[in-house]
Amino acid sequence: MKSFSALTVIAAIAGLAGASSISGIDVSAYQPNINWNSVRGNGVSFAYIKATEGVSYVNPTFKSQWNGAVKNGIIRGAYHFAHPNSGPGDAQARYFVSQGGGWKNDSQTLPGALDIEYNPAKGGNACYGLSQASMVKWIHDFSHQYYSLAGRTPVIYTTTDWWKTCTGNTADFTDHDLWIAHHSSTVGPIPAGWTFALFWQYAEKGSNPGDQDYFAGTLDDLTTFASGNY
Repeated sequence: MKSFSALTVIAAIAGLAGASSISGIDVSAYQPNINWNSVRGNGVSFAYIKATEGVSYVNPTFKSQWNGAVKNGIIRGAYHFAHPNSGPGDAQARYFVSQGGGWKNDSQTLPGALDIEYNPAKGGNACYGLSQASMVKWIHDFSHQYYSLAGRTPVIYTTTDWWKTCTGNTADFTDHDLWIAHHSSTVGPIPAGWTFALFWQYAEKGSNPGDQDYFAGTLDDLTTFASGNY
C-alpha cells in the first residue's frame, strides 16, 4: 500500500472524520433510483457501485448508477461481491472486468474493489467452505487476474473479524489498499500488516443512499489515487 500525507495516515489510524477525510457511499441494486445531483449536493465525492457477484450476477442498475455518478462530478469505482464457493478467484476477476469492473486512468475511476466477507446465504458456511490457506490463495488468484486485466491491484473490502476467521489474519495483502467495514464512531482494529484503512464504511445508512463511507484524505488525494499516480 502506498500512502499520502502524514496527516492522512494519522487521521486514518485515529479513525477521524472531518477535514482530513471526505464522504462517499457504496450502492447496489437496492438503491435503484439515486438522484446523483442531490447526493453530490449533500457532500458525496465518491461512490463504489456493485457490478457483479460470483460468476453469474450483474447489478441491473450498474450502468445507470455508474453514468449518473460521473455525470454529476462524483468519482466512482465498481465492486465485486465474492462468492469463493461458486468459482475460482481468477474466473471471478475476469467476470468482474467483463461487466464493467475495470479501471482507466481518467482521474474519475477508482480501481475495482473485492468485497469479501461472511457468506450471506442462510445456513451457508461463513468462509464458503474454504480453509484459511485456500481462501488466501483464492484472493491471490483474484488479485493477480484483476491486475493483469485492469492494471491496478484491487482494493480489498472486508471486516477485521472475517479476515481473522477466514484468512488466519494473513498479512499477504498489505500492498493492496484496505477498505474496512466497521459501523462505529472509529475505524477500530484493522487486519494484520496494514497500518491504516484508506476507505472506511462507517454506517449502513445515513443522509445519503446506501452505505456511508469515508476516504482518509483530501479530494486531491482521492483524484491522485483514482489516477494511479500515488
